[in-house]
Amino acid sequence: MTTTQGEFARLDETWSSVTPPAARRMLIAAAAAFSVRGYHATTTRDIAAQAGMSPAAVYIHYRSKEELLFQISRIGHATSLAVLTDVTEVDPVARLATAVRAFASWHAEYHTTARVVQYELSALTPEHLAEVVELRRRIEAAVRGMIERGVAAGVFDVPDVRGATLAVLSLCIDVARWYQPTGRRTPAEIGDLYADLVLRMVGVHASS
Repeated sequence: MTTTQGEFARLDETWSSVTPPAARRMLIAAAAAFSVRGYHATTTRDIAAQAGMSPAAVYIHYRSKEELLFQISRIGHATSLAVLTDVTEVDPVARLATAVRAFASWHAEYHTTARVVQYELSALTPEHLAEVVELRRRIEAAVRGMIERGVAAGVFDVPDVRGATLAVLSLCIDVARWYQPTGRRTPAEIGDLYADLVLRMVGVHASS
């Protein structure tokens, strides 16, 4: 098992629902390979080698390389949606802060997965892309709903809710592009920083 693949297996619980274990192992290997080489430069032979399995083993569980990418993207988007919607706070300020904190830190902690999930969408078939786009719409709706509730309660000052929603999502998702584990901030610290930045964006200061 390579270092990158070992990090996936040890840290990222995103894949725990994938069964049987051989299929999960292949998906982890594909995500690791795509993150290093990019989707188009990765072959099924590369994925099999990353998994320590034969090239033929890929097709036992997945119809194609694109099917692997689709499952990675689908599961990754579903997981990030759950990160946003599992927030239990009722107060609009606390709810948005908690959601952003979790969303940004997820994109840092699982940055390798997130880079594949967020930046390889153009390689999906139209049918698979449509399913992922629907998940993305739900993610956007979840964040927009939090901001709208804060505006309605009079605690957020946001003239353009849709624009603010896109700004929040872009801010958090982009963490996956630049984050490095050797950097000076941990995923949790990035989450705290971004929660504060977003609250300021909607007109709330941390001391409020």
